[in-house]
Amino acid sequence: MAKPKTEFTVNQKIVYPSQGVGKITEIFKKEFKDQLVYYYKIYLEVSDMYIMVPVEKAEGLGIRSIVSKDEAQKALDMISEDFEPPTSDWKLRYQQNLELLKKGTIEDIASIVRCLYHRSKVKELPILERKLYDNAKKLLEDEIADAFGVSSKEVEVMLHAKLEPLGIKTEKKSTVYEDDEDDEDFEDEIDNNEKDSDDEESDDEVDSDDTDDSDEMDED
Repeated sequence: MAKPKTEFTVNQKIVYPSQGVGKITEIFKKEFKDQLVYYYKIYLEVSDMYIMVPVEKAEGLGIRSIVSKDEAQKALDMISEDFEPPTSDWKLRYQQNLELLKKGTIEDIASIVRCLYHRSKVKELPILERKLYDNAKKLLEDEIADAFGVSSKEVEVMLHAKLEPLGIKTEKKSTVYEDDEDDEDFEDEIDNNEKDSDDEESDDEVDSDDTDDSDEMDED
């Protein structure tokens, strides 16, 4: 197999929307199903684990570079901007935000955080939505921290300053909304769908323990 063009380089920070912010620690080739395949080895600090992703599959999985400082600032600023209130149907809201998470631009992540924070001031979020909110918020904080060159804790303070005025303003509207009751059947269905999605992604990822005998990528 010819060496593919690689978008990322060793030691480069990247965003893997479904996993978190990571760093490319190695680019190597390894035989897989009787073919030589090139992989990115990525360290994910949030989960303290390494994953291997085929170079040719990285774009399809939404893996991208950390945004610039200006782009990060725009995403931070949009948190406090007015927006259309989210639907009161939490199942629809969850699906919409899950699609945004899969797309994974920093604007998408920021909009999830803004939407679900806004909604949490109206009514406590269902477990699945709370998990989605926490994941999106952590991803946003980590990416902005890397773009700004500061700690995630510092960004958390910035983010809270942007969110809290919105929360104070929207609390007064809480009587407008009526949410559906939590649907356990729906949560079970979502859990099964996420497991299927994880299985599909795992086909494109390789356990780091399998790379001990791999050859490093040849340098041109």
